[in-house]
Amino acid sequence: MSKLRLLNLSLLILFPIAWAAPLLKAGLLPLFSLSEISVLSGIGALWEKDKFLALIVVFFAILAPIGKVVAMEGLLSGRLSDNLSERVKPWLYPLGRLAMADVFLIAIYITVAKGIGVGRLEVGWGLYLFTLCVLVSLGLSIFTKKKT
Repeated sequence: MSKLRLLNLSLLILFPIAWAAPLLKAGLLPLFSLSEISVLSGIGALWEKDKFLALIVVFFAILAPIGKVVAMEGLLSGRLSDNLSERVKPWLYPLGRLAMADVFLIAIYITVAKGIGVGRLEVGWGLYLFTLCVLVSLGLSIFTKKKT
């Protein structure tokens, strides 16, 4: 198995870990404990308030990255026919960029929340893992695009 395929398939394990890992730790006042927010808990909270927005986040944070990993595996393993392979390649890079939108959105929320100064906000290790997964996926699509 090639290193590219192994790296790509590792994302099938790392993405779900990143979804459950704490992206942020937030609290209203410095004296109280911080609540951990993950992709999954965020989707759950959104689902109660705004189902449409929750579905958008599910698409960008979960479906787009996994769809890209599966499509990339088909491409790298040679399991896709030449015709299908040529139709899939143009979609790989945009799918990675869609997933990157989540990372930018979270970064904007952190910046805004810290600028207000009312509560306390800390970045969790899950944000770094999620960002790493998205960047690896994006890098794989760029490298594969240049290679083929």
